[in-house]
Amino acid sequence: MIFGFSRAHHNSSFYDAYWSVLPPLLAVYWWSESGLGVDDVRSWLVVGVIVVWAVRLTGNWVYAFPGLHHEDWRYPLLRERAGRAELIADLGGIHIVPTLQVFLGMLPVYVALTRTGRDVGWLDMVAVAVGLGAVLLEYVADLQMYRFARTKQPGQAMDQGLWSWSRHPNYFGEFSFWLSLALFGVAAAPGEAWWLFVGTLAMLAMFQGASIPMMEERSLARRPSYQAVIDRVPRFVPRPPRRSAA
Repeated sequence: MIFGFSRAHHNSSFYDAYWSVLPPLLAVYWWSESGLGVDDVRSWLVVGVIVVWAVRLTGNWVYAFPGLHHEDWRYPLLRERAGRAELIADLGGIHIVPTLQVFLGMLPVYVALTRTGRDVGWLDMVAVAVGLGAVLLEYVADLQMYRFARTKQPGQAMDQGLWSWSRHPNYFGEFSFWLSLALFGVAAAPGEAWWLFVGTLAMLAMFQGASIPMMEERSLARRPSYQAVIDRVPRFVPRPPRRSAA
């Protein structure tokens, strides 16, 4: 249905809100069907982290969305590069693949909301800390970028605040959120840890193999000074920047 709206309006950004709306709906549905009841502490922790993430991300989307005429620049680029296969690229690359990634990322939540017999422990607390820390990281990174965008000079590249420690702190925050869901799954079912990180790895592959390369290619094309940022600032995991050569 969402794909139909996207094609009818020639705007695949109709899908964007789906990324943050689906996970809390799935989590609440699974919890309601699990039979664990409203007194299950782990369920409250998992759903709470997801809701905080979803409210923050959806709010950011609403704040930044200029209207139905706007489309994320990456989507027409993907369709253009696909040539005659643009319909397949639109359906598969922009709609189906991200949906599958969300479902893979949410599988540990299903485990956490349906497995019984293990009390809340230290790993649950780590998952809460990682999840809420990820949301805070994304919030601060987006806020800093909005402020920079209002005052930047032509050709200036962002390398301030969190963006001086990572070229993509928002992506690292998003990856960390999905990692926290996997940790909840492991806390509920340690014996299934071997497959519970599949969704997290899929997210990492998307960021490292598609999102970051596209962003950096565009930044270099529009701002040649961005090469200095690449030379100095870590790509993904935040850490102190390298010193500039004297």
